[in-house]
Amino acid sequence: MAITSANQLELLQTAEAVAREKMIDPDLVIEAMEDSLARAAKSRYGSEMDIRVHIDRKTGNATFTRARTVVEDDAVENYQAEFTADQARAYFEPSKDGRAHWLRDGQGLTDFSGKPQPGDVFQEQVPPVDLGRIAAQSAKQVILQRVREAERDRQYEEFKDRAGTIINGVVKREEYGNIIVDVGRGEAILRRNEKIGRESYRPNDRIRAYVKDVRREARGPQIFLSRTDPQFMAELFKMEVPEIYDGVIEIKACARDPGSRAKIAVISYDNSIDPVGACVGMRGSRVQAVVGELQGEKIDIIPWSEDQATFLVNALQPAEVAKVVFDEDATRIEVVVPDEQLSLAIGRRGQNVRLASQLTGLDIDILTEEEESKRRQAEFNARTKLFMDTLDLDEFFAQLLVAEGFTNLEEVAYVDVDELLSIEGVDEGTAEELQTRAREHLEAANKAALENARALGVEDSLIEFEGLTPQMVEALAKDGVKTLEDFATCADWELAGGWTTQNGQRVKDDGILEPFDVSLEDAQNLVMTARVMLGWVDPTELESADEAEPAEPGDEQEAGV
Repeated sequence: MAITSANQLELLQTAEAVAREKMIDPDLVIEAMEDSLARAAKSRYGSEMDIRVHIDRKTGNATFTRARTVVEDDAVENYQAEFTADQARAYFEPSKDGRAHWLRDGQGLTDFSGKPQPGDVFQEQVPPVDLGRIAAQSAKQVILQRVREAERDRQYEEFKDRAGTIINGVVKREEYGNIIVDVGRGEAILRRNEKIGRESYRPNDRIRAYVKDVRREARGPQIFLSRTDPQFMAELFKMEVPEIYDGVIEIKACARDPGSRAKIAVISYDNSIDPVGACVGMRGSRVQAVVGELQGEKIDIIPWSEDQATFLVNALQPAEVAKVVFDEDATRIEVVVPDEQLSLAIGRRGQNVRLASQLTGLDIDILTEEEESKRRQAEFNARTKLFMDTLDLDEFFAQLLVAEGFTNLEEVAYVDVDELLSIEGVDEGTAEELQTRAREHLEAANKAALENARALGVEDSLIEFEGLTPQMVEALAKDGVKTLEDFATCADWELAGGWTTQNGQRVKDDGILEPFDVSLEDAQNLVMTARVMLGWVDPTELESADEAEPAEPGDEQEAGV
């Protein structure tokens, strides 16, 4: 097929038709045609030549030109596409017949008073080529590839901003349990693990789903849908409840056991509007619309509160809570419920407490009043025995110390004397004697711990490291950490403990220093200090990292949660 014999306007008409069909810019199609014709011309004139094609956007006329670029004298690598300034002088003049021209910085050159400069491009027209069968097929493949890439770019740009929203589509087919959904100008995938329960769909069924992620991949933009994501439920409420859409009511947190039960925490910024009532709607109309979309999933709507204890009590509804006890770092919480409320608080297969934990971001321990009483008594007895054995006290005096809130020897040894004097029956002499005995016992224990640590091969660099007690050093040594270098290679969760997700289950990891109440933040500071001392980390980089946003915990290691 000779390009010269074809109807030149047909090129433009083809480009327009393809652009309309694929919903892309016609210029992209014409550029693809120019590129394909240039490749075909290279197969005729030589692959080393720089052949360029320009199609006139009005007439469809295709112009073939050979380009040669001026380079430095010692930089010529391809004599067919490059030449030196001296070689270019013979051509450095205005074209008389318009079949050749010079370009400088992409613009046509009109001033020829100087001399050619590196980077200047000389273009001269060459005869059009006849496209044989192979060349025509190659040109077609180039055009199709470029059009396909342009279509993918258009799809990605269209859908990338729709992540986090609900989209409606039509089921096209099912592949290995995954649903391929037609979403208008592209296809999306609903994986089988993102479907609610045992949902099944047939071709041409309408489907509503949450756009979880949009990725640019080699095979084109991939749009991932979900019907199990908690945010799907939140977006459904936003569609059903005008107050949420308007920002008067905010969804602060949500948790789901897809297809079974869900909890959603809401807050109202208008005192005249009840957030729970607004989400439920007249006779439950609003929440029932969401329940219907979620295949009958039961939804608990609870009021959100800044006070964690109050929020947790609400989250555990319908169970009644008798007492809430936080630990020091407030990432684990104990909830005491009446004996008859235990099964209700835990829920079927732990569902209620699991959803409450997801909603609040806390690890929750559920205890009955009887269990809590027994545990408190066991702790009281253990502390009483500790003070009796170490301070040589009688049972009554030891119980008195525990009742006053003393839990360990360090508190007795280093507390302000006035706190001991506030105990009924304790005078200055008794207080001093108590502190002396506690300090002597601690010093003896420290000495024994250091001796054990040295016997295990611990180096002085670790023993003298500020922030580690002798008992901590001994515990590290028993775990194989014997040098400052060993300590600096430890992860924070290895020291403070944390949670690991294995096969979808959260498993507790005990930290080496966890018995000494070392928090995750303390462990991070100790490890980073050791790395700075060893010269592994630049202190200035550490300061800049402190000013940056904290990184989110990884999927596998949820330390301290």
